[in-house]
Parts: sequence; C-alpha cells; structure tokens
Amino acid sequence: MPITLPPSLPAFDVLRNEGVAVISPDRAAQQDIRPLRIALLNLMPKKIQTENQFARLIGATPLQIDFQLIRMTEHQTKNTAAEHMATFYRPFAEVADSGEKFDGLIITGAPIEHLAFEDVTYWNELVQLMDWTQSHVQSTFGVCWGGMAMINHFHGVAKHMLPAKAFGCFRHEPLHPTSPYLRGFSDDFVMPVSRWTEMRQAEVDAAPGLKTLIGSDEVGPCLIEDAAHRALYIFNHFEYDSDTLKQEYDRDVAAGTPINVPLNYYPKDDPSRKPLNRWRSHAHLLYGNWINEIYQSTPYDIAQIGH
Repeated sequence: MPITLPPSLPAFDVLRNEGVAVISPDRAAQQDIRPLRIALLNLMPKKIQTENQFARLIGATPLQIDFQLIRMTEHQTKNTAAEHMATFYRPFAEVADSGEKFDGLIITGAPIEHLAFEDVTYWNELVQLMDWTQSHVQSTFGVCWGGMAMINHFHGVAKHMLPAKAFGCFRHEPLHPTSPYLRGFSDDFVMPVSRWTEMRQAEVDAAPGLKTLIGSDEVGPCLIEDAAHRALYIFNHFEYDSDTLKQEYDRDVAAGTPINVPLNYYPKDDPSRKPLNRWRSHAHLLYGNWINEIYQSTPYDIAQIGH
C-alpha cells in the first residue's frame, strides 16, 4: 500500500517516478483503513535528500504511511530553503502541544559528532523529545548520531572518537538472525559507514536490556534493539543512496579536507569508477520489517499508544 505525501513535497514526484506507490492526503482520506503515522525528525543539513532516502524505504511497504516531517524548534538550517521548511516541517514544540501520537518516529543523524551531547545547541529539546516518545510513539528508530543520542540518554552509553573516520562499505553479520527485524537477511552483507565516533560493544553489553542485532568485526555494533523503550538504534547508513559516500568524498577532496577513499565502495577502490549499490535490498528488508512490527503491535486506536 502507498505512502501519503503532500503532492508539492519533492519526494512525491521522486518516489512516484521510481515506482513507489505515493498518494495525496485527499485520496488517502477516502480509504477505509487507518494509515500508520510515521514521523521523521530530520537533523541532517540536506533536508530534501534525507527526506527522499527515508520516504523511499518506508514507502516500499504494503501499508499506507502518513509521513510527517518534524524539526527542532529553535534550530535553523542553512542548507534548505526557508520556504521548504515552513511548508513541510512542524517544530517539535507544536507537535508536542498538539498531543498527537505516532506509530513510528525516525531520528536522523547529524554532522555534530565532535561535540559532546550536552554541547549541542538543541540537546535540551531533544532530551524532551526522546522522553516524549515513551508516551507518544509506538516505536522509535535512531539513526547514526540520532541512535547514539538515544542510547546515551536512556542508558548512559558513551560515544568515543575514532582515530580515523570509519568511511566506506563494511561487512556486517546478523547476530540474532531469528529477530523479526532481520527477517530475510543474508548471513553476510555490506553497509555504508560514515562516522568519526563509535559505540563500544562491551559498554553496550553492560547496559541492561540492550540486544545487538547486527555487528561488524571492523566497525563494531551496528543495530541495537531496546525493547523496554520500544526503540532501535542503528549507527550506520542503510538509507544512503548509491552516490552518497561519493558526494561526501568529493566534498572533502574539494575542500582540501584529509580523507581516505571510502573502503570497498568503488570498484577496485578506484574513485574514477561508478560505485555499485550492494546494500539496497537489505535496506528495504530492515525498514520493511520495522514497519511490519509496528503494524503488528500498534493499537488501532492511536490514542492508546503509550498506555
């Protein structure tokens, strides 16, 4: 079934042209089912690119999705037009005041890894939002820095700076292959990684109630289930487009920033060649499984979420 998007949102035409089922809110209102309400707290500077990436994944499921966009109330972005933000995004303060609830929420990464959590300008509001999810969201998915922020807030697990950026496509394996979130996963697969920080498995293991579902010998824990908080934390980037790592590499090269060629990304590690996408199928599996688990567990009366 389709994802519901405003027809004027750029992702509407992008996804429709790719074959994803997309419908307008007016058409969705005529259907006699309750769509799942999934919100995206978008902390990335390239808002539209990030919208497309996550809408593509959650819109590929057989369920109707009502996709909502949220921003931090006081945080301003310099990379996306103010008109776009005003048209499609609501500040968290407005969402919280409305009392509305969501079946799912994705908290994206943010390019602020070098900062301590408490030094992030919107950290206090993000703490409020993370606490708010416990009574207003059925399942929350923290991605990269967003996942690190959640696991730190709820469990005190620290993030650690790496001596060099983990950058490229790294091999991973499912550690609990019977988990419903890993339904259909291969025994070995690659995933894009782009971060200067890490979470350490020993510290994750020391926090009660956490289960590492996906890990890597090279870049550590990746996907963690936190059942008590109805949350998943993923530190790597299944949502990336085929050329996202290339864009990051080209940007750093142009700026003169020291950066290694992303590992195992270009054929023969040659940046003059077109990179191949070797993670797309598992990206759809993970987010499709997440949506399915929400559908199986969320109450039909959305007001009952959190009770």
